[in-house]
Amino acid sequence: MSPKVALQYLLPHRLLSRLAYGVARSRVGWFKDWLIALVVRKFKVDMAEAADPEPRNYPHFNAFFTRALRDGARTADANPDSLLMPADGKVSQVGRISEGRIFQAKGQSFTAAELLGDEAMAAPYADGWFANIYLSPRDYHRVHMPWAGTLVETLHVPGRLFTVAPWGVKAIPRLFARNERLVCHFETGFGPMCSVMVGALLVSGVESVWNGEEIPPYAHKPVRRDWRGQGITLGRMAEMARFNYGSTVILLFPRDAVFLDGFDTETPTRVGQRLGEVT
Repeated sequence: MSPKVALQYLLPHRLLSRLAYGVARSRVGWFKDWLIALVVRKFKVDMAEAADPEPRNYPHFNAFFTRALRDGARTADANPDSLLMPADGKVSQVGRISEGRIFQAKGQSFTAAELLGDEAMAAPYADGWFANIYLSPRDYHRVHMPWAGTLVETLHVPGRLFTVAPWGVKAIPRLFARNERLVCHFETGFGPMCSVMVGALLVSGVESVWNGEEIPPYAHKPVRRDWRGQGITLGRMAEMARFNYGSTVILLFPRDAVFLDGFDTETPTRVGQRLGEVT
């Protein structure tokens, strides 16, 4: 085990993430301007796509990090039967769920039941499809709907906050099934669909459009919320949630309802591009 991987097991994940939470919301002018400028420069952030392209106008770093895009910066694939890519970032993996297991990297995998924290809720995805998209610090950090759906239930699953950078995904077994995450279940015209917002070291904040800030607080036991009958329906391409900092979103689909296109690992992604097709 390399030193940087060993350090992932030793670091106080939640403490460091709480400190990062405070830093990201500092309104000290010179500090937040310096931090935003540093990230824009280091990660080559394209501010021309932002609704407000002036970095100094953001009241704190997190407002910059979760910035909206200008109108027209992203458009949905022209085919109305296309499933849409939920986020800007890079493909970690896209493929079939084989015997209930989701491929991670380098021969590693985890079960859909582990990821969702509920064996019964994972059952519709047996031999189905999954898409795992990694959002880096340079990316737009709002997550959108691949298809129209009505929110059924959410489950906040407690866990660690390992890095989800590509080197960590290759080295840490069952990483996505071990990290803190918000599991969001939807009912769609083709059946169930699940979107999992996975937290990570320093980037563990998750907000939903229907309930505001979901993580933190960090959970000590699973927190289930029933949204049936609340009328929370989101259209295809609509914003669903956002990461306060980056991380990973994982989508699950039933076996015969959709077909996902083939993508190589590290393929760049943009919200609204074709992910696959509803069959």
